[in-house]
Amino acid sequence: AAPAGAVAFGVKHTEGVSVEVLLRGCAEPEPVASSGTKWPLHEGTALRVSMSQASSEVNDNKVTVSFYAEGGKPINQAGVFLTGIGISLDVDADQDGVVEKNSPNKASWAWGPEGHGAILPVSCDKEFP
Repeated sequence: AAPAGAVAFGVKHTEGVSVEVLLRGCAEPEPVASSGTKWPLHEGTALRVSMSQASSEVNDNKVTVSFYAEGGKPINQAGVFLTGIGISLDVDADQDGVVEKNSPNKASWAWGPEGHGAILPVSCDKEFP
């Protein structure tokens, strides 16, 4: 997606976003500070974008990638707005008929009459071809 003539790129992101650069041939990804660093643009280079908490409003986070020509001249930018969505599955982990948000039995499972843990029925049949 880089424009013609681009040889390097830089990344800026808002505080709620974590970005890592995965360079071809490097085992470990490089974390991206809020701005300033430029990386060479090579085939196989990828960005890993993540958010660790839900957004407070729609499109409240952003990642911007700037592309540079030889000599560091800016060519173009591409950006994406992000909205982090929090998902939680609360269950009756101790099987007493009460769903508790912070049940100590959520992290493990034990079989039997005195057992605990979530039971998750899964539909694996083919209702539609």
